[in-house]
Formats: sequence, C-alpha cells, structure tokens
Amino acid sequence: MTTSSTTYHGRFAPTPSGPLHAGSLVAALGSFLDARAHNGRWALRIDDTDQARSRREAIETILDQLQAHGLVFDGDVVFQSERTAQYETALAQLESAGRVYRCNCTRARLRDWAERHGQAMGAIGPIYPGFCRERPAEAQERHAWRFRVGEHRRVVTDRRLGELAQCLATEVGDPVLRRADGPIAYHLANVVDDDEMGITQVVRGEDLADLTPLHAELAEALGLQVPGYLHLPLVNGPDGRKLSKTNHAAPLDNRRAVENLREAAGVLGLDTAMTDRETAAGLLERWTTEWRDRAPAARQPASPHRPAG
Repeated sequence: MTTSSTTYHGRFAPTPSGPLHAGSLVAALGSFLDARAHNGRWALRIDDTDQARSRREAIETILDQLQAHGLVFDGDVVFQSERTAQYETALAQLESAGRVYRCNCTRARLRDWAERHGQAMGAIGPIYPGFCRERPAEAQERHAWRFRVGEHRRVVTDRRLGELAQCLATEVGDPVLRRADGPIAYHLANVVDDDEMGITQVVRGEDLADLTPLHAELAEALGLQVPGYLHLPLVNGPDGRKLSKTNHAAPLDNRRAVENLREAAGVLGLDTAMTDRETAAGLLERWTTEWRDRAPAARQPASPHRPAG
C-alpha cells in the first residue's frame, strides 16, 4: 500500500554548517525519490536553530548544490531560525503538562560527576544523572529545560531497519530541549516542524535512527502526529568514519552532478548503469520508477504514537 499525493509529504533538512557532501546527497536523493515515487511533496527545511554553527554562505551553497543535481523541492524554504515563537509555545505546553523541568547543572558539575562515578553512556550520548529531576532549579536561576522521558519501552517501526526500541529512561535519559544560553535543541524543533509542515514520512540517514524513539515520545507528549520513518545507509570515509561536515568531508562538486548522483544511487542499491547521453533528470526519473517498484512502501503514520506494551 502506498500513500497518495494528498497524504505523502517528505522533506530534506540539512544543517547549514557547511556545504552538502556525498553522505548528504544520499539522504537528499533517498528522501527525494521516496516522495516522488509516492506522488508526494518534497520540502526543504534549513535546520539553523544553532546560529553559532550556521553560515549564510552555506545556505546559498546548499541551494545551488540541490539545483545542480536536479533535486527540486516544493514550496518555499522553511528556516528554523524564523520559528522560535512556535518552539516556545511547544515548550510552554510541555511545562503545563509537567513534562519538562528547569535544570541548572553546569558542564563542570556533570564533568565532576563523571570523573567521580563514571559517566553512563546512552544511545545518543551521556545520560543525565537526574540531579534536577525531582528538585528543579528556581525560575530566577540560569537554567536549561529538560524533557522528562517515560519509563516504558518505546518502539517505532522503521521501513528498512525494522523495530527501533528503547527504554528512554535507561538508554537515553532526559535531554535538554532549550539550552541555558537560549537556543532550542534539535529534538524539539524537529518534532514541532515536522508536524506543522505536515510531514508524513521522514527519510534520513541511519545515524539519526537512535533519536527516533525519543522524537516519537516527544511528539506524543505534544499531542502531535508521529510520521513514518525510513533510515538510509551511511557513507563512510577512508578512515571508516561516517562522512560529515565535522570530519571535513569534501563538498559536492556541481560539475560532477551526474557522477555524484550515480555514487549516491549505488549506496541506495539502485541501478547505476547509464547511456552516454543520459542526464541527471533522466536518471532521477528512472530511479523514481525503480524506487517505486523496490522500496518498502510508505504507510500512514500513527496519530498519536503509543508506547509498546
């Protein structure tokens, strides 16, 4: 079963800390093909909540790279930096529901705890020891806001990876949703934006799979729809590490658009054979048909998501 053009809405959401690279292109191509194969819309969102890491020139470069590779998005670009009011509203809703609390723990305090007692590492990083969970910081103190996760086992089904299951309390801990210095965390912005944009299918890199149960939990706490998920294979560099801007991955060369697309398609398991005169547009059309025939079908997302028993 596939969703129709009225129900499928996908997106590509890069962070503008640098230009797109080969790994970024795999995520962009996979999400583009999934949307087109389901006769759906494909939106572009710039995840620039962290202004310290965002670069205006990178945004222009990303737009040029997508255009050069034939990945045409629908509608206007959405910028997270312009949506602070929506995130603050969601945070206030969580506060009213008792799902967030003020935390005044400094990095020094958490580092000292880790040195004395050992730092428990979870699915997405160090697990917060819970100092402020039952005794939150006072409102007048400098504080971050943390999300109070549940004790149950959260299960989300991925179209490629199968069940993504976590006990958030013991495997993730209470994440920060707004830092003490102001910026909204990726988790909250991502969940709020996906719902408001009507995203029904999130197609992204496998490195984000461990965030998915937490995002489903957060969406449920806000009474929002949880989209379907498809996490794509990653591209590793010669050192075996995932290609990333942090690891200084080489930016895409727009002059090699066809070659870049073929390499990305190969990672996705698509047929990369081509004729001498085949263009990027022709390849995208052919791969859309192949994706429609071969990829796991997108199904209607749950609304709202409920924890597994």
